[in-house]
Amino acid sequence: MMEMDGACGDGGGRVPVAIVTGSSQRLGACTVKHLHQAGYSVIIHYRKSQAQAEELALSLNSVRPDSAATLQADLTKGDTEKMAKELIDAAAQKWGRLDVLVNNASDFFPTPLGTVDGDQWKTVMGSNLKAPFFLSQAAIPHLKATKGCIINMADIHGQRPLSGYSVYCIAKAGLIMSTMALAKDLAPDVRVNAVAPGAILWPDHEYDVNNSLSRIPMGRQGSPEDIAKAIIFLVKEAPYVTGQVLPVDGGRSLSQ
Repeated sequence: MMEMDGACGDGGGRVPVAIVTGSSQRLGACTVKHLHQAGYSVIIHYRKSQAQAEELALSLNSVRPDSAATLQADLTKGDTEKMAKELIDAAAQKWGRLDVLVNNASDFFPTPLGTVDGDQWKTVMGSNLKAPFFLSQAAIPHLKATKGCIINMADIHGQRPLSGYSVYCIAKAGLIMSTMALAKDLAPDVRVNAVAPGAILWPDHEYDVNNSLSRIPMGRQGSPEDIAKAIIFLVKEAPYVTGQVLPVDGGRSLSQ
């Protein structure tokens, strides 16, 4: 088995386990693949994209048998606290442990001031702030048992607002503070960090059109691999890092 020194998880000769929310497609799927390649068994969480989640699991299991599984939950509807606990418990029961929680699932759409309604607020806050908090809370006993870690998917616009997306920016700002607050509360047993993507070119060539190349010092769009590699660094290679937000934006935040 791959050496896991310095990684989230206490080792002990057992394969560590990671769950990535919203991981059937795009950045979440890329993160799952990198974690799997790094030696983790992976739980692929999805809300609606069952076919894509099962196809990804099948592909990973063909590489390493019984190393990937899928779980469905819509954490933005109903009793979020109850569903979060059920999802985390199911993930931990699959292989008898949980080492890494990546809070990746997110809703992103414009909310121009003067048009925002309660449903929009609930949806954006629910996926970007409420669900990650209650998932993290549910995961605490499992992660303490394995000396595990939590990675939150923040955004550079959680610190520097994006015009027309006020609710999203507020939610991501809350997620950044949640990262720091939980890191303080859970140390030294569980590390909590965040990655803050900038302009990312998705595999299907959809991207945030508000980010222009002229404002990115590195002169190019980022890729899901850039984000996934940053997550792997925080999970595997940064045992003395907690409460931090790592921008992966090609220097975009320097220009704001």
